[in-house]
Amino acid sequence: MAQHETNLLEAKPAELNPVLDTVPLKRSSLRRKQVWSFLVGAVLGAVAFFYWPVSLHSRAAKGPQPDVARSGEGSQGKGKGKKGSGTVQVIAAQARRGDIGVYITGLGAVTPVYTVTVKSRVDGELTKILFTEGQLVKKGDLLVEIDPRPYEVQLAQAQAQLNRDAALEKNARLDLERYRKLIAEDAIPQQQLATQEALLSQYEATVAGDQAAIDSARLNLDYCHIKSPITGLVGLRLVDPGNIVHASDTGGMLVITQMDPISVIFTTAEDQLQPVLKKWRAGQQLQVEAWDRDLKNRLGVGRLQTIDNQIDPSTGTLRLRAIFDNKAGMLFPSQFVNAKMLVEKERDITLVPSSAIQRNSQNTYVWLLKPDQTVAVRDVTLLASEGDNTGIATGLAPGDMVVTVGVDRLRNGSRVNSESAKGKSRKKSS
Repeated sequence: MAQHETNLLEAKPAELNPVLDTVPLKRSSLRRKQVWSFLVGAVLGAVAFFYWPVSLHSRAAKGPQPDVARSGEGSQGKGKGKKGSGTVQVIAAQARRGDIGVYITGLGAVTPVYTVTVKSRVDGELTKILFTEGQLVKKGDLLVEIDPRPYEVQLAQAQAQLNRDAALEKNARLDLERYRKLIAEDAIPQQQLATQEALLSQYEATVAGDQAAIDSARLNLDYCHIKSPITGLVGLRLVDPGNIVHASDTGGMLVITQMDPISVIFTTAEDQLQPVLKKWRAGQQLQVEAWDRDLKNRLGVGRLQTIDNQIDPSTGTLRLRAIFDNKAGMLFPSQFVNAKMLVEKERDITLVPSSAIQRNSQNTYVWLLKPDQTVAVRDVTLLASEGDNTGIATGLAPGDMVVTVGVDRLRNGSRVNSESAKGKSRKKSS
């Protein structure tokens, strides 16, 4: 009995009761789970604390959001009775009555009326350049000088030869007069008189040849002083002083281009030719405007000068030339331009801003603003466009309101809050 009690005292707790030994372990695991739950809850609470005010502020800044429009209806608000829900802000303009020009447009290029490549007509050393690159010169201005001394010598030689032959001619004429007196007295044979007459004719021809040589030498001497043949703008210098130039040189010394007046050659389609020919043959002057590449700036206003005599079969177009005053220098040779030729003036028609015109694959249309502040699609037929205005042939009447800004968010029947193009607000209907 005493031994058994000793064994119980020496036994380990696990050996005494296994069930009682697992109780502390379960309590420790439960405590860990409670700690992790507390930490996760604290993190979620912190996230909600920081995110919730930002979300509220973002929603308040955006304001009420429009609802999705129903099929075939305008955008309607989900909440009943909420005024202004689902409306679209637009700018509208009123169609008006006015005049507009009908134009034929074509691509063109500025082409000078005269362009001259100045070349030397004699051989010699280029001694002087009397112009500045890019200078506007007048007809007759001295541009270049070539060494004149060889031609001055030729002129002197031709003059001396003329003097010699003229003296011989004079002597032959005096002899002929004496022979005629002697032949009257029958003092000399008739053959001697005929010979003297032939000799005089020979000297006269020689003197005429000498005079031509003098004229040629003077002309070559004049060619040594090269003058501008036209009034125009001088280009870049092609030959420097000190070079020997020849009359046979293929290249020139400079190029002069007439700037005022200047022409524009442009094309028009053959199916647009008949109204142009009708007015042209009737003697009417057709106005032509030259615009820049982007059709934003008008460069000049001119008139149709001539029409080419054949249509290009590869493109089906005809070339036309218009003449422009170019005192301001807005048109430059070889410059690309858009030419607009006024063919007709339509008067007392319906006009709307060009920004109101919309197009799809089938129709041309506008968004018509109704009195109840809803919009509807209205098909229109265009007549012509000029600047920011477009003429309407059918589909609209003066006084109709059309949307010019905000069309990308519209649907047929959409309710809008409109403002006029002149800045006057229009209240939407309740």
